[in-house]
Amino acid sequence: MDTNNRYSVLLVDDEEDVIQIIVKKLDWEAMGLKIIGHAANGVEALELAEELQPDIVMTDIKMPYMDGLTLCRKLKELSRTIRVIIFSGFDEFEYAKEAIKMDAAEYLLKPVNAGELKEVFERIKADLDRERDEKRNTDKLREYYMESLPVLQESFYMALLEGRVAARQIGKYAKDYQVNLSAPYYVVTVLHISTQSLPEEEREDPFLLAMAVKKYAEEQVDERWNSRFVIYLGDIIMISQLQEKDDLIAYTDEMDRLCRMARKVCNARVTAGIGYLCDSLEQIPFSYQGAKQAVSYRVLYGNTRSISISEVEPGETAELQRVDAYADLIQRIIKKIRVGEENVLQEAIHDFIQWLNEAHLSMQNYRIVMMELISELVRFAAGHDLSIDNVSGTGTDAYHQALQMESTEALEKWLLDLCRHLQREVLHERQDSTKSFVQSAEEYVKTNYADQDLSVEVICKKLNVSAAYFSTIFKKETGKTFVRYLTDYRMEQAVNLLMTGNDKTYVIAEKVGYSEANYFSYVFKKQFGVSPSRYRSDRLEKK
Repeated sequence: MDTNNRYSVLLVDDEEDVIQIIVKKLDWEAMGLKIIGHAANGVEALELAEELQPDIVMTDIKMPYMDGLTLCRKLKELSRTIRVIIFSGFDEFEYAKEAIKMDAAEYLLKPVNAGELKEVFERIKADLDRERDEKRNTDKLREYYMESLPVLQESFYMALLEGRVAARQIGKYAKDYQVNLSAPYYVVTVLHISTQSLPEEEREDPFLLAMAVKKYAEEQVDERWNSRFVIYLGDIIMISQLQEKDDLIAYTDEMDRLCRMARKVCNARVTAGIGYLCDSLEQIPFSYQGAKQAVSYRVLYGNTRSISISEVEPGETAELQRVDAYADLIQRIIKKIRVGEENVLQEAIHDFIQWLNEAHLSMQNYRIVMMELISELVRFAAGHDLSIDNVSGTGTDAYHQALQMESTEALEKWLLDLCRHLQREVLHERQDSTKSFVQSAEEYVKTNYADQDLSVEVICKKLNVSAAYFSTIFKKETGKTFVRYLTDYRMEQAVNLLMTGNDKTYVIAEKVGYSEANYFSYVFKKQFGVSPSRYRSDRLEKK
């Protein structure tokens, strides 16, 4: 069986011998399963689960630092689809009752024989197979599509996204089509499916794949967002309703989890572009434009994740653009300046110039087009604290420079130089912003590493960003996850305290942010290969 099609299993037990016995008891490959890792306690298991996204977790109940029941609860918060098997040497009804409450797939008693263990995993695999088949079954997907949103509702959503519904008529159409959109805030999300990166044999029919992702999103997205879904131009569009402005961060994180799980469940690489937050239905097109812009940033931040336009372009505001031919070409130029690739920028400018050559405009209309072009460039530059006239470097305003060009060839060269300069300045600004962002996080760690409650959530609240965006940027800049960086820094401080003072291990543990001395010693030994006390004695002997 192809490794990519096997379900992943994470084993958790504080006794290494138990894990090795379980690993050797079964022919995992023949069962369609693969062991992707093992952990010695619940804290370590939760960190691995966040990184590896296992399908099945088998955990002991009694473990140090975090027991199996607590781990089960936190795993279910991490992913609703994860299957948890709890096994224990304690034959007590209360444990089983708690496991059932937490929706554990199975509860087993030690010692577990090979036959019983195989039956349990086969049962869970069959359940996962049924779930996957339901989501990929062509006939069911076609049937679901025929029974999905009525045509009038879909038409209304698409017209709303494109700004083709007059503000005074939105309420009337919503009532006529039984569409309930009545929240303080709205946000549009574009779920874009990338297929080019998949091998040919793994590519499904694009339409059916979009249907699978749409159905999965409808099932998994939290009810509190009260989202509406429609497939439009190959993408899944969501119109979601938020009660508070601050809900956008939690919403962004949920979209990030949805993208990661869609890769596993639907075999689809999904990027969630999240638009600007708006407070009225007539502003929906503004949010939609922002969502599409956010999707284009996948070239910088990668796919299979959420990207919020308000986080990647905090200095800009949404604006609905005209949709005629030349406006689309201008917007394409602006988009390519943002993305930062010179070759695609040159292509976009060339297409605009070619359109000018073929349009045979009057001088009056030519001036209108140039005014629109320069206005968009000025607006873009202002959003990044740049002056387009300073960029051009002649002292003459850019609009008059454009009108003074003697040919479209000269205009193309001038425009390419101008846009390349803007592109470099924006890239430099983005890099500075990212470095400042990461530096702020690093400085916060250096000042607050002793805080036992310090976590990704705490620092994201401090920086006012989503965990999804923070984690992506932090790892991209430092090469480490935030948890790894925090642990390394705490261990570095622990070594300093060990070598420069006489504090007991439990005192040092508390000073560097660990409430339990035993867990501090466990992490220290994992990092340096010896216990804190042994590390101190070894170094003193060498002096």
